[in-house]
Amino acid sequence: MSKFDVIYQRAQALPQTVILPEGSDERVLSAADVILKKGYAKLIIIADQDQVILDSKKLGLDLSKAQVIDPKKYKDTEAYIDEYYKMRQAKGMTLDEARKTIIENPVLFAGMLIKHGLAGGFVAGAKFTTKDVAKAAIQCIGISREVGIMLSAFIMLFPDAAFGEEGILIFADCGIVPDPNAKQLSKIAVACGRLVQSLFDFTPRVAMLSYSTTGSGTGEMVDKVVEATKLAKIDAPDLLIDGELQADSAIVQSVATKKCPNSKVAGKANVLVFPDLNSGNIGYKLAQRFGKAKALGPLIIGAQRPCSDLSRGCTTEEIIDIVAITSVRAGSKK
Repeated sequence: MSKFDVIYQRAQALPQTVILPEGSDERVLSAADVILKKGYAKLIIIADQDQVILDSKKLGLDLSKAQVIDPKKYKDTEAYIDEYYKMRQAKGMTLDEARKTIIENPVLFAGMLIKHGLAGGFVAGAKFTTKDVAKAAIQCIGISREVGIMLSAFIMLFPDAAFGEEGILIFADCGIVPDPNAKQLSKIAVACGRLVQSLFDFTPRVAMLSYSTTGSGTGEMVDKVVEATKLAKIDAPDLLIDGELQADSAIVQSVATKKCPNSKVAGKANVLVFPDLNSGNIGYKLAQRFGKAKALGPLIIGAQRPCSDLSRGCTTEEIIDIVAITSVRAGSKK
């Protein structure tokens, strides 16, 4: 059994309700069939019910255990429209715009369902962008006071298991915060450490990445990482966090032994915190293409309930994995 398999076990042990807003996508429906059969989550699918029935028959799927909600026909849609209008009227939104948004944007509609306690989280992005997913999370669900920032993380699965925790590495932030200051960077580090604790059976080891390892380089960008590391250690003294570390120092034991032999993180990091969005996004895509890593996410962290994004080129298998992860996160509220 791989280290990742604990996700499936935990999802099956305590399945939570997860919303799939993109019920018109065949990949989503195919994933829903497997999720329900495996028992990874209870599902709400947002779509036209008659169309789901037709698509299910065409694809040979059994979605009878899923709840299908059509925003045009749902009993509380009018109340959600009025509520969303009141939430956004100070920003210039009209009632007609609120109506159009709630009825035509299933991701925001999913956010309203979660706001009212009908589900533990949602998974979207097969058709919508990360911006759409984050917008629904911020506007409808709200930011967690505990985290204090909205960020994203990828779970990277490397086939040769040479790095991280038997091939599992968390990369952050790769999708939301463009240029985090030291305080924001520290929050990203702590949040990702807590994410690992909520999902897996191994100890998080968080590396704060830089072009410098323990003073080998200088400059404002290094200073930011050094300060962020100090703040993260103060905020979460129970977590193993170290920096600043170059990428090879963080994940290659032979390099770490030479450069920082006393570090409890260097050489065996399983969480990599990048200093900015440029490096994080570039880093995960290079790992995905050159290292043949499977990139699950981005997981949206920092909302009051867990949300997860998908690549618009996602596979059915990836949707299944992300829903299982979201179900576990919903059960642990991380």
